[in-house]
Amino acid sequence: MDVIIIGGGIVGLAVALQLKKARTALSITLLEKEPKAAMHQTGNNSGVIHSGLYYKPGSLKALNCLRGYKMMVEFCQTHDIPYELTGKIVVASEENELPLLKNLLERGKQNGLEGLTELRKEEIKNYEPHAAGLAALFVPQTGIADYGRVAEKMLELLLHHGVKVLFNHCVTSVKIGKETIVKTDKEEFVCKRVINCAGLYSDKIAAHTIPDLGVKIIPFRGEYYKLKKEKEYLVRNLIYPVPNPDFPFLGVHFTRMAKGGVEAGPNAVLAFSREGYRKRDINLKELTETLMWPGFQKMAKKYWRVGMGEMLRSFSKAAFAEALQKLIPEIKEDDLTAGGSGVRAQACDRAGGLLDDFLILEKEGVVNVCNAPSPAATSSLAIGETVAGYALKRMNN
Repeated sequence: MDVIIIGGGIVGLAVALQLKKARTALSITLLEKEPKAAMHQTGNNSGVIHSGLYYKPGSLKALNCLRGYKMMVEFCQTHDIPYELTGKIVVASEENELPLLKNLLERGKQNGLEGLTELRKEEIKNYEPHAAGLAALFVPQTGIADYGRVAEKMLELLLHHGVKVLFNHCVTSVKIGKETIVKTDKEEFVCKRVINCAGLYSDKIAAHTIPDLGVKIIPFRGEYYKLKKEKEYLVRNLIYPVPNPDFPFLGVHFTRMAKGGVEAGPNAVLAFSREGYRKRDINLKELTETLMWPGFQKMAKKYWRVGMGEMLRSFSKAAFAEALQKLIPEIKEDDLTAGGSGVRAQACDRAGGLLDDFLILEKEGVVNVCNAPSPAATSSLAIGETVAGYALKRMNN
């Protein structure tokens, strides 16, 4: 076996695709602990095709999002997967957000985005008739897609090209030596290279080959509401707030979905399990590991006020609606119905920093994708190309 990929989300699938594209003769096995692909972050995200507006120029996020955006649109076009480039507006609701909005405009320009349009207060309604704010920024590149459909097509292509995909295989150990040995709860595999795309458990897999990893995945649950059918007219496309520059979440917003309907959210609250999609989902071992992590303790001390606000919105529909009213004043609590939720794998270092960039660590025999939150779905094909390049470079040596 040449390569084993751990993780069957959109990033793992994209890595396998790009490896096969670069070197068709490679023998590749993909291991996924669930009974099917894309059951976690990929299958529970909001379906936004991100433009690359927010990310630091030159960062892995910026480079891979900008490249991945074009690749994802082309993939959807090639395989008849419905998508739409809707555009979005980012709304400043308070005076202190106006300079931040200007910063976003400059960052977008630095990242090569064209057609960004500054909107005065009275111009906002030309794009979103029911939105309100002091000013806004229109971003034409933003779009929507069904990443579940994208992942299904990726899987279909992999199987067609001879990639072996094994579901219900939970990896229990990875050992690098003269040969790399990957053990699951069912069998043992020998390969030349292993690629870790395990998402919410990427740090656990990485720890087998990097004992002093220095980061831990902290799971944050994002909870959504949906607009009632008769209220969907309030949102044309996508309406976002100006994000807090010190917090790696975008704030509650409105998203018209590729599958139909309009989502409102998400908030960002600590999940008590790495796959804790409901408030009652608690894994004591995983929760204890999170709470005992020095970085989490420092992060919690820094962001406790923000965290309390997010928690309030988790338990109070009225508070959630109040946050949404900053963007659309007409929204009422009764306009919202319960939606789904997702869990974001957010890497946190020992100093309490929430890693803002993708983190890809490689050494002889292994490539670990240790932090790939949003915009990982948009960027997946570009991340796959980047990771494949790391793996093939080592294999050429």
